[in-house]
Amino acid sequence: MAPTRRSVVASAALAFAGLATAWPAVAKETPVKKLRILILGGTGFIGPPQVRYALSRGHEVTLFNRGRQHMDWPGHVEELLGDRNTGDLSALAGREWDVCIDNPTTLPFWVRDAGRALAGKVGQYIFVSTISVYAANDKPADETATVAAYKGQDPMAETMQTFGANVGALYGPLKAVSEQEAERQFPRMATIVRPGLIVGPGDETDRFTYWPVRLARGGEVLAPGDGTDPVQFIDARDLSEWIIRLAEQRAFGVFNATGPAHPLEMRAMLAGIGRAVHADARLTWVTTAFLDAHKVSAWSDLPVWVPGQGDTAGFHRRDISRALAAGLAFRPQEASAADTLGWFKSQPAERQAKLRAGLAPDREAALLADWKAQAAA
Repeated sequence: MAPTRRSVVASAALAFAGLATAWPAVAKETPVKKLRILILGGTGFIGPPQVRYALSRGHEVTLFNRGRQHMDWPGHVEELLGDRNTGDLSALAGREWDVCIDNPTTLPFWVRDAGRALAGKVGQYIFVSTISVYAANDKPADETATVAAYKGQDPMAETMQTFGANVGALYGPLKAVSEQEAERQFPRMATIVRPGLIVGPGDETDRFTYWPVRLARGGEVLAPGDGTDPVQFIDARDLSEWIIRLAEQRAFGVFNATGPAHPLEMRAMLAGIGRAVHADARLTWVTTAFLDAHKVSAWSDLPVWVPGQGDTAGFHRRDISRALAAGLAFRPQEASAADTLGWFKSQPAERQAKLRAGLAPDREAALLADWKAQAAA
């Protein structure tokens, strides 16, 4: 969900040119029990690193998707076909797994149907939710904070087609209902993971990619606020690998999953990205008031950033102590930035021609000119 001031809401390693050496080596620190892992939606953004990590730990992996996508996995991966939109989960019949990881679900009826198909057949259900389930973002809070209420008539009747322009209003509440359905369908065996902004190689939204690309381009860069606004995000690989470790631990309950481990401000984030991409750029910090007056949107026009005051004061200050205690760990943000830029540069020219988030160069230049004229006046 794309938050605003008022409502905040990998394919195979070799397929990502330049990432074969960037991916950190995975070591088995301690022997782990071999698990049979079912991943619903294992070929999207966070699925491939989950698969690779699980295989490296000696687990058996089964994927369930609507269609087959060629992936050069480093080991055997079973693929099952079905369609959750139509309720076709027949491929799961007569099978058992130790854990099911549900990656892509936003719609509550998908969770309901998975519960019916897997009743008595799994020992743990890990549901990947979102930090956007919370009803308010005006102050720091942990997992006990109130979640958003769904205000429609029947959440089980919602489909992806009903989103449209209502995505901002529906996404968080429907994820919250999906969480509740997960706990209803999988009592005492549900694990709810609430990621913040997920970043890194393979992110097709460009909600973090904008900054490595923009800083690498150099020149004068419009930066939002005064540099002290907090930021939180998590590399898709860190999130994915930790989810596998949650399965190994049989850790249940609700976890905020964002990072880094210690508070990070916008100024430090951009400095780290700049170092990672060897940027020859100079930042011009522009006040939130000016950006509001010029209808520059936090999160979309200036990705990652939301004001650290007012109704978004707590959005990037979520308490992650429970996840840290459960072993969530982070690679340096410089590694995420460098790997993201490397991935983006490996994409076709038409993909690189226009970022899907962030300021277009001509608009950024116009805003900087207006800012300087205002300052001079």
